[in-house]
Amino acid sequence: MRLGFIHRVISWYKRPNKGAVADLVESLIVIVPVVFLIKTFLFGLYQVPTCSMETTMLVGERFFADKLTPYFSAPKRGEIISFNDPTHNFSKNKYYNFYQQYVDWNVVNYTKRVIGVPGDHVQGKIEDGKPVVYINGKKLDEPYLNQYPIISVFKPMPAMLQTGIPGDLVRRTYNSQFYRLDPLEIALAKKYFGDRNIFYPHTPAYNERGKLVDEYEITLKDGQYWLMGDNRQGSADSRYWGPLDTNKVAWHGRIILRIWSLDSDESWWIVDLIKHPIDFWSRVRWSRFLQVLH
Repeated sequence: MRLGFIHRVISWYKRPNKGAVADLVESLIVIVPVVFLIKTFLFGLYQVPTCSMETTMLVGERFFADKLTPYFSAPKRGEIISFNDPTHNFSKNKYYNFYQQYVDWNVVNYTKRVIGVPGDHVQGKIEDGKPVVYINGKKLDEPYLNQYPIISVFKPMPAMLQTGIPGDLVRRTYNSQFYRLDPLEIALAKKYFGDRNIFYPHTPAYNERGKLVDEYEITLKDGQYWLMGDNRQGSADSRYWGPLDTNKVAWHGRIILRIWSLDSDESWWIVDLIKHPIDFWSRVRWSRFLQVLH
């Protein structure tokens, strides 16, 4: 009976003498929900907007995420996962909450590395002036950490100059093999921040109130995960907002493959290509194409 229904639907869709407008509308009715379901529950494509996971993930890179795994297994130590903003005020209404967790584009996605899993005792210390992490009493070896300084730059925006702010603040790894940094943008940030415009790896990090964030101690409960960015001086992670509670905030997938890499802040690469048709190709990071993440 079910196959008969499907056969009738297919026959109706392929009926003769169907107008072009009807064909387009019916195709959209079928295609849009299918694309939504695939993108929401099977796999996703992500673009990196910030420096929090450098140099594992650079700004302007696109990644493939496995979204099917979260329905069958929990995050594992060392995996890089995508999840909803843990500071977002999610609704207690289960239907609107589902909309917020899986549909609402206003809910920001975060991408971090899993450091601790439920039951772990996680402790952050400063040893010999360097931040270190202990998991269940054993110091964590972290070869993935960013080894380069990061620098603040202001991208000039005329509308913001009226407020006294030089422009849009971003941070980048201070290394020419990853980014081409404009000396003017660096100078604007240095004028605004002074010596505080550059941050060095393996040094303690502080929040906006000047509090040290690399000293902490917690035993993770059921459903809780301790997440941190690979670029510790440029990552707002569990050191700032605590453990991710997957009983309340959905994680969407494991980031498993870097598809391609471009030194660009544009959300759509085609916009950059149109604006800079020649220079565009010199900013493609060819050596970082099609790489499995670790």
